[in-house]
Amino acid sequence: MHTIDADRHGAGFRFAIIVSQYHDFVTGRLESAAIETLRAAGVAADAMMVVRVPGAFEIPIAAQHAAAQGRFDAVIALGCLIKGETPHMDYIAAAVAQGLTAAASTSGVPMAFGVLTTNSVEEALARAGAGPGNKGREAATAALEMASIVAQLKAGGAEGK
Repeated sequence: MHTIDADRHGAGFRFAIIVSQYHDFVTGRLESAAIETLRAAGVAADAMMVVRVPGAFEIPIAAQHAAAQGRFDAVIALGCLIKGETPHMDYIAAAVAQGLTAAASTSGVPMAFGVLTTNSVEEALARAGAGPGNKGREAATAALEMASIVAQLKAGGAEGK
């Protein structure tokens, strides 16, 4: 049996990081952790592009355009939605998830979902804190793994076991 396993080595891969500026006191921490994770995996600084968009709702269109360039092996989407008094967050979260899914499906470029959906500022900050539980770090790790998997699949699984 042939198996393809994810690899977390990022040398040679290129990543777009789409970051919502809304709640930047949280998304800035997600962005920093994602970049730190990519650098630690061997991704060169010039192999990363950060695109800052106004809010989470704008993430999918920027991700779609980044993927359409054909320059990136994966896109990392980072944002923060905090529940308010209305169901607005639910609509935005669904739209972002569906938009990223559509962008990944049409482009073939993996989209890592690092958009927080929290009940409070405190929950958001906890998910953007230092350490391995930072969701920006988790999204970057998923992007590294998916870039590796897609590359292996494109190569006919030659790198798998």
